[in-house]
Amino acid sequence: MPRVHRDRLKKHKLRFQRKIQLLSAVLVNGYAMGFAKGKIFTGPTKAVCVPVLNCYSCPGALGACPIGSLQAVLGGANRRFPFYVLGLLTLFGVALGRLACGLFCPFGLVQDLLHKIPSPKLKVPKRADKPLRLLKYIILIVMVILLPAFAATATGVTPPFFCKYLCPAGTLGGGVPLLLANPSLRALAGALFCWKTLVLALILAACVFIPRAFCRYLCPLGAFYSLFNRFSLYQMTLDRDKCVGCKKCERACPMAVEVTKRINSAECIRCGKCREACPTKAIGSGMDLGRKPADAPEKLP
Repeated sequence: MPRVHRDRLKKHKLRFQRKIQLLSAVLVNGYAMGFAKGKIFTGPTKAVCVPVLNCYSCPGALGACPIGSLQAVLGGANRRFPFYVLGLLTLFGVALGRLACGLFCPFGLVQDLLHKIPSPKLKVPKRADKPLRLLKYIILIVMVILLPAFAATATGVTPPFFCKYLCPAGTLGGGVPLLLANPSLRALAGALFCWKTLVLALILAACVFIPRAFCRYLCPLGAFYSLFNRFSLYQMTLDRDKCVGCKKCERACPMAVEVTKRINSAECIRCGKCREACPTKAIGSGMDLGRKPADAPEKLP
């Protein structure tokens, strides 16, 4: 195929990926009147968790954020075990792994668009990158699970620590639109909102220079889904007979995955950039119940 046609096809695929991201953002935030009125949707679908990080308090949100729901159940007055939320998250993880991060997450779309801003791009050294990636697991365990479940408060109900003190998606999708639409809320905004705004600004700025910075280092939902990447029904595959070792796939990967070594790494968000960059079509993806992961070790005879 001539190079011009390959480039056009590549651009078409990128546009298709962006359409999926935009469609997902519209579907999970489809209550347009909420933005106009500055009010949160309270219909029956709000009891259903969406598979992505999307703030319950976003005026357009039609469903509940799984991370917020997990904290709410763990930190409620009854201190119940979150069977529904964990079961749903496990179902998403087993089926898709981190595909939800790469294609369906609205805040992932925000990060992708920010990284397109012309600027010097940073490559985080491995000795710093590897320990920093552990932060999202620490946030999942400490802020999302342990603190809501065990922190003592006078009321017996603990706050959703991740949502309250760190989540940038909540500030961008919930806090900012609500304050813009409600003068009374702006008058009540204090130190906590200033802190959340600072966190949001720092994360958004980081995403301009580092692709998917929040996904790499801080997202607890991505940390949970990453546990299923090697074993999920949706898998990336690498045909080693076709691979020529050019490493174009690794240079295209926003998560800096060593594609030719571990294509189904816990860090892979299944965005498809590696597949699009491969000149020999050695990389594929899809659902296959009987297929062994591409980076699984070979069995000895």
